[in-house]
Amino acid sequence: MSKITLENYLREQLSIQTTKSYLFSIEHFLKTNPKAKRYKFQDMVKYMDGISKEHSNEQYRVSILSALKKYYDYLVFTGYRNDHPCKKINIKISRNSAVQFQDLFNSEELQLLMTRENRYKHLDIRNNVILSLLIYQGLTSDEVIRLEVQDINLEAGTIYIKSSPNLKRRTLELFNKQMILFSNYINEDRPKMLRCKSERLILNKLGKPISADGIHAMIQPLKPLFQDKNLNPRTIRMSVISNWLNEKKYRLEKVQELAGHRWPSTTEKYIKVDSNNERELINRYFPI
Repeated sequence: MSKITLENYLREQLSIQTTKSYLFSIEHFLKTNPKAKRYKFQDMVKYMDGISKEHSNEQYRVSILSALKKYYDYLVFTGYRNDHPCKKINIKISRNSAVQFQDLFNSEELQLLMTRENRYKHLDIRNNVILSLLIYQGLTSDEVIRLEVQDINLEAGTIYIKSSPNLKRRTLELFNKQMILFSNYINEDRPKMLRCKSERLILNKLGKPISADGIHAMIQPLKPLFQDKNLNPRTIRMSVISNWLNEKKYRLEKVQELAGHRWPSTTEKYIKVDSNNERELINRYFPI
């Protein structure tokens, strides 16, 4: 039986902040449910039902459930249990599922972002690292800021993305054009920029870990490239996912994995319906 603690188990898979958040939720759960180690599926359904009645915020409920799933993962890992009472429980996020494709960017438009001029020349390589992660791997700004140096494996040509309450962990391939870029940033630029002890990959101009606001601020000067569209990390990610499905014709399952989506339905909404095929089906089954 493994001697690893719950905190160390979580820390191996999650960021420091997510680990702290999960531990807080788990400790509260155990304090209010002393028999939780032996809970069955029905007990977990009852508990989450109580959470739903107390908190209408769906993201909060997803975070709680994600923490509890990790707790029972840990019990299975350590051999205390051989079953998982809430593995099949999911919370569906209700949101407007319609993707406005006219507001998104094709691959050629996204590539323009890599050729723009930087306001701060000494941040050229760092900014290109950030932009490449957004337009090639389709990461969220939160995933970018949580990346650590050890998550980049230049020898294998991969990048490890930690899980979050909404997205699954995954290991993605780096493009060949990213290899030299990342190597230069990690081995030359980042050490010169660093002003505090941190393992975070992306630093701001003051040498500290960058924030989501910092990434938005970096993209702000690029907005004039697209006067009629709203350029931001979210629309870039949405565009990348759409392009994987509709331009590159990747299988739905592959795109779900690349994007880290927990449910296929989240990925399906990015499928652009071919108007000619749609019209043909309507005429075939509902002729005038």
